[in-house]
Amino acid sequence: MPSILTDQDKITLRTAAWGAVSLMAAADAAGKPHKAATHGSVALASATGLVGHVLAEWPKGVNLSGKSVAELADLVLPALTTAMSRLKQQDPAEADNFRRTVTVAVEAAAQTHKGEPGPTLAGMIRKITAALDAA
Repeated sequence: MPSILTDQDKITLRTAAWGAVSLMAAADAAGKPHKAATHGSVALASATGLVGHVLAEWPKGVNLSGKSVAELADLVLPALTTAMSRLKQQDPAEADNFRRTVTVAVEAAAQTHKGEPGPTLAGMIRKITAALDAA
């Protein structure tokens, strides 16, 4: 599939999407972070279109190694906004695809508990959604 994205754009998309799942797992540290990470990762691996092709390649240059949730959020939340902005400029349909893909991954990560996500996970979902919508 021909790409409209630069290598840096692809790193930003991967940082944003995989980082959103990492944030959900980190926010679920008292619960089942491994299940949150697994469910979110399966959702990202199921992506289609240009977004699916980009997310399927394991990137060089992606850094998700914050020492705290705050440091990770400092990397991921701006990447979500930048990814959405770049995709909206290049291909609005792929921007919608990216938003849906990340949203499904975040929801999948939150489904590790019965019922509604707790306040910590719900708060992280709001932050991720706000970053996606800021573009």
